[in-house]
Amino acid sequence: MRFTPEELEAARDKLLPDVVAPGLRVLFCGINPGLLSAASGHHFARPGNRFWPALHLSGFTPRRLRPDEQGELLSYGLGISNVVQRATARAGELGAEEFRTGGAALAAKVARLRPAWLAVVGITAYRAAFDAPKAVIGPQEERVGGARVWALPNPSGLNAHWSLAAMAEEFGRLREAAGVPPRVAGEPLP
Repeated sequence: MRFTPEELEAARDKLLPDVVAPGLRVLFCGINPGLLSAASGHHFARPGNRFWPALHLSGFTPRRLRPDEQGELLSYGLGISNVVQRATARAGELGAEEFRTGGAALAAKVARLRPAWLAVVGITAYRAAFDAPKAVIGPQEERVGGARVWALPNPSGLNAHWSLAAMAEEFGRLREAAGVPPRVAGEPLP
């Protein structure tokens, strides 16, 4: 799916619906939707984003899903939301107050939906949204909305600090902690 620069700009500030249901095993939470995601209606839609490959390589899904297949996540007990709901070209366009407000709204959403784990995809977003300036990648001591929390690396292709293999390994640590069995192609759902 290709969009013109004008179509992408028209997606600025749009909201991208969550992929959620009550009682998920893991609710993945991005920083905020990018313009391509908002224009297409699909989370982590930019081709260079490594969310979908890391999710598969870590064993969360039996195959690499495309962004337009995001609804399948619910059948695996997984979902997607964002800390800040409005779409921007870059996360750097977001202010500290937006992160704090988004963190409070996310905590309320988590309390309502009651996932076992909240996985914030982007340590900087986690630190800003939940006033945790010294947080590091991995499980967190604090709970959000009653859920256990794991801070994951940002899967953006711009994050050169994490290779896809290292990112998938960290996603896999979360999968194991969440008690999600590794999914392989053709394996029936529990």
